[in-house]
Amino acid sequence: MIFLPLPFVVALLLLILLAFMLHGDEPGRRNRPFLALVALCALQSVIVGLRWGYDVTALKFALPVLASGVPPLVLASFHSLIRRDERSAAAAGWVHAAPTIGMFALVLFAPRYIDFALIVEYVGYALALLNLARVGTDALEEARFEGAAAAHRALLIAAFSLCLSALFDLAILLDFEWTRGANIGLIVSNANLLGLLFIGLTAMVADRARALPAAGAVTDEDPVAKPQDREILDRIDQLLVSQKLARDENLTLSRLARRAGLPARQISTAVNRLAGKNVSQYINDIRIAEACRLLRETDMSVTAAMLESGFQTKSNFNREFRRVTDLSPVAWREQNRTGALAA
Repeated sequence: MIFLPLPFVVALLLLILLAFMLHGDEPGRRNRPFLALVALCALQSVIVGLRWGYDVTALKFALPVLASGVPPLVLASFHSLIRRDERSAAAAGWVHAAPTIGMFALVLFAPRYIDFALIVEYVGYALALLNLARVGTDALEEARFEGAAAAHRALLIAAFSLCLSALFDLAILLDFEWTRGANIGLIVSNANLLGLLFIGLTAMVADRARALPAAGAVTDEDPVAKPQDREILDRIDQLLVSQKLARDENLTLSRLARRAGLPARQISTAVNRLAGKNVSQYINDIRIAEACRLLRETDMSVTAAMLESGFQTKSNFNREFRRVTDLSPVAWREQNRTGALAA
């Protein structure tokens, strides 16, 4: 019977996930960092399976180099949901290449420090992700409002996954100290792969949140000098309600900011101060209000009302509908139509 190590199973799942992302995404929405991240996790799983499942010792030096490339790709993937100019993105790319270059140098000249270096790197990038997440969903300016909450949760799970991988690297380091590596094969080929699988799944969730690129998108014009929060919110409401921009399935905070001629930070601040919620929730409230109107005043199906109001997935629509109304769309329609008839 052919022996199939668990890492190969994980690699197969990741490759299926990658194929799903490539097949499901429109070319304009494909997020290269997310795709590269899943591909790297799959490759790392294959190398782990060959090294510890079939004892291919020649691959032992490739593992830490590949592992060092995962955290920078995780952070770069989520940074792709944040609007930045091309120069700062290029500079960040060189900075995030440093861990892999440094790990290659350690493999050649100081292999005893490899595990310690990986622990520091993974924890450091996990903290960077948590710092990015503390702002909330409004930090992910290029994420569609419908998927911003899921992308934010994926960001937190990715930080947890990096910490989990660091914990297993610590276990490897201690195993070398206490048992001279007697259990390292079991640790690496099984437990550490949970982190890779989590990272791959979060990449898919966050990747789905990215909007299609706007045609002819330009950088922000000079903003109005310190506008009042009420003026900002009135301008946003004009775009979202009167001009029906809330129904745009690819609406993002940066795209809304361009249409309003205001910095995204000012919009986020105004909505938080006056409405007591983030921009994603504020827009979804408007979408749910429109869905309620359609369900009450027309005979269109729940799915048609969902699409017409700007939602694309039933799971998000149902979750947001319950958040706003405490009822399912079907129950809300029955209750409100019954009340209207009785009146």
